[in-house]
Amino acid sequence: MVVLSQPGALDNPISVIPACNAVLTSQAIPVVDLKDPEAKALMVKACEEFGFFKVVNHGVQPDLMTRLEEGAIGFFALPQSLKNQAGPPEPYGYGSKRIGPNGDVGWIEYILLNANPQLSSTKTSIIFNQSPQNFREAVEEYMLELKEVSCKVLEMVAEGLGIEPRDTLSKMVRDEKSDSCLRLNHYPTAEEEEAEKMVKVGFGEHTDPQIISVLRSNDTAGLQICMKDGSWVAVPPDQSSFFIIVGDALQVMTNGRFKSVKHRVLADTRKSRVSMIYFGGPPLSEKIAPLSCLVSKKEDWLYQEFTWSLYKSSAYKSKLGDYRLGLFERQPLLSSHSYV
Repeated sequence: MVVLSQPGALDNPISVIPACNAVLTSQAIPVVDLKDPEAKALMVKACEEFGFFKVVNHGVQPDLMTRLEEGAIGFFALPQSLKNQAGPPEPYGYGSKRIGPNGDVGWIEYILLNANPQLSSTKTSIIFNQSPQNFREAVEEYMLELKEVSCKVLEMVAEGLGIEPRDTLSKMVRDEKSDSCLRLNHYPTAEEEEAEKMVKVGFGEHTDPQIISVLRSNDTAGLQICMKDGSWVAVPPDQSSFFIIVGDALQVMTNGRFKSVKHRVLADTRKSRVSMIYFGGPPLSEKIAPLSCLVSKKEDWLYQEFTWSLYKSSAYKSKLGDYRLGLFERQPLLSSHSYV
């Protein structure tokens, strides 16, 4: 989820849950090797059952991930007064604690960056000017690499679903006007005495509105996904792999066959967590609707057609946990017959 925030130290009330309730049993998370001949079918199955899977053999060099993480840590280690100069995000820049305009808060600070360098903002320039040397280069290189990973996954998914042409999904992310972005999250540590009593909510439960999200974190736990039965499952960290998350837009385009998975982060306040998420989004003017090759009759659509700009605006006015797609679901046609 990409959200707006306000600057400030992490010192205001944050949602917490009892530590004893935060210990969940991890289930097997689908793992897809991009070099596996069966990868396409495995992706489709994972998107249908979980809306989430891990990819290995993705081709992104570990050195690049390390350089980006180190640069982010260097920025987050700056004095709060310097970081605040790069916030609040409008929409890009530095954010702390407040998530969106509707009262959601989290044990988090983050940087939100546009994936199109030509659209970078003054806040973005401040971030790079204050950050360690070569941070800008690492960010730009990483975003290019993650665009390729996103598009490769989307093209393999398209082939697995029998969508033609195979770039039907990926071309929206490749478009020069693609509304894609990168968010770098930092979940700080806390005082030991406080950390033993409660687990802080780093980022509350939500779905991502874009087409696809590609997430990577350091070797710190915290990410959880919601299963179909409503239970929460902890995702074991893996700093060398990427986690793919189905977004709301992809759920609509597959007419609900793929599910945009609800997920959250519980901050391990004894150990800081750094994550980086590439959100593959369509151009603002792109029309989002069930794909005709998957749903031949318009009356079978579960969702109304909308532009990405409209959905993005609607999503960011909501609270994190709201079911945003509900506003765009089509009402079933009433039968012409009445029965008593």
